[in-house]
Amino acid sequence: MSEIERQVRGFWARLLAWLRGAQHGDAARKAKATLQDMRTSDAGRKAEAAFRDLREGEVGRKAEAALRDLREGEAGRKAKEALRDLRDSEAMGKARDAARDVLRDLREGEAGRKARGALRDLKDSTSGRDKA
Repeated sequence: MSEIERQVRGFWARLLAWLRGAQHGDAARKAKATLQDMRTSDAGRKAEAAFRDLREGEVGRKAEAALRDLREGEAGRKAKEALRDLRDSEAMGKARDAARDVLRDLREGEAGRKARGALRDLKDSTSGRDKA
């Protein structure tokens, strides 16, 4: 199954789960009707046909094969290994520590206090302008 199809199916499953959870609500009934209208519409049928053609067609099969080769092949293994080495490297540890220090300084330090004050002033000046 291609990544696009997986995403569409995931979206569809979440949407249906949401609709089932609120079956008795007016919004759920309207959403179901709209969804059914969309599926039976010309555009909906064309979209389903396009996804089916993509999945079953030559281009879809080639893309799936390329992804499988990348995942299972030597290049994919080397890329995973390189990412693992980078994640475990000293440079990554230093970068992680530096990012943590910056966030702590921003949250607790003088720069963060000034930034919060500037945002508060900007928000106050914007809301004052809206009242005028």
